[in-house]
Amino acid sequence: MDDEVTPLSFARYRLERAKEDLKAAELLYKNDSFLAANNRAYYAIFRAIRAVLALERVDFKRHKDVIGYFNHHYVKTEIFPKMISKKIGQASKVREDSDYDDEYIPNAEKTKIQIDTAREVIELVEKYIENKK
Repeated sequence: MDDEVTPLSFARYRLERAKEDLKAAELLYKNDSFLAANNRAYYAIFRAIRAVLALERVDFKRHKDVIGYFNHHYVKTEIFPKMISKKIGQASKVREDSDYDDEYIPNAEKTKIQIDTAREVIELVEKYIENKK
């Protein structure tokens, strides 16, 4: 059996990790751990985006470069809907506030938006990857 890692298999692997992060975010949310849920929801989004980039064998060290490349090559070209770029940007800001701003007070409503955005991005990416078979 050939265990060669292909761009498609690697994209699927990254997408599964995104789904794991989403599940973690949902559990944390149910336990009122909003800061941690915001973090996991953002990472679900980030890993899903990196799943798309894996198909091209493209990757970057910095989050802003990953998101920038995705926006330029996939959102601007309307492969993914334009509104998703704004949602990803907001998710990034909420994650940074949750992780680094000691005065940031998360709430259930904002965290639910984070989780909904993560779910939406994952669904879009899953459809995109499955169409690459």
